Amino acid sequence: MRVLVFQHLAVEHPGIFRDFLRSDGITWDTVELNAGEKIPDLEPYDLMMVMGGPQDTWQEDQYPWLVAEKAAIRRFVVEMQRPYFGICLGHQLLAAAIGGTVALGASPEVGILTVEKTEAGKHDALMSALPDPMTVLQWHGAEVQSLPEETIILARSNICGVQAFRYREHAYGIQYHVEITATTVADWAAIPEYKAALEKTLGTSALPSLDAGVAARLPAFNSDAATIYAGLKAMIARQKQPAAAHS
Repeated sequence: MRVLVFQHLAVEHPGIFRDFLRSDGITWDTVELNAGEKIPDLEPYDLMMVMGGPQDTWQEDQYPWLVAEKAAIRRFVVEMQRPYFGICLGHQLLAAAIGGTVALGASPEVGILTVEKTEAGKHDALMSALPDPMTVLQWHGAEVQSLPEETIILARSNICGVQAFRYREHAYGIQYHVEITATTVADWAAIPEYKAALEKTLGTSALPSLDAGVAARLPAFNSDAATIYAGLKAMIARQKQPAAAHS
């Protein structure tokens, strides 16, 4: 199993998923798109993971590499039909790549909040084993506002109607953050755009409280991430079965 990771900021990496991958002896290749790194041949990869970032999906003039990234996501997901997992910006990029729309939401979501599953989410292979409602870390202003056919909304909140969705049977986008580690809040708060969003939404003194809240819930956050990771591995195994049987 080989994993391709698209990153848009050094501190927005796969987080706890790196520990899971290492434990399984699985290799991954990281492409730092914001640093000018080029997208490799997609053929060798079994899973694409696309992380968050301060960019917005529509800022192609400011970040020209978004054009190539969305094209690569579209090819991997629509043409090659390979498993995909996107978080925050990666969730929004999946939606944009397959023909959905992304825009600024009416209100940002920043902090420890809750999401609830849709009826479809309660029965989804990846989502069904997760708590409902689920306590999550949010840190976003943009949101997915529409999706094309062959997508199913799996989770929502009172502020954002598309917290998680699935395209066909193999591509998932999740708006909230499940990759959290002990240093996530401090790392992100050091980014000016993220700090500004935090202070605008929760107040200038919110950082210590958020950091403490995340630390207290970290075992549960990591347990949810482990559940998702197990689901992704099972999905990849299922997809590989027909090829193995045919050979």
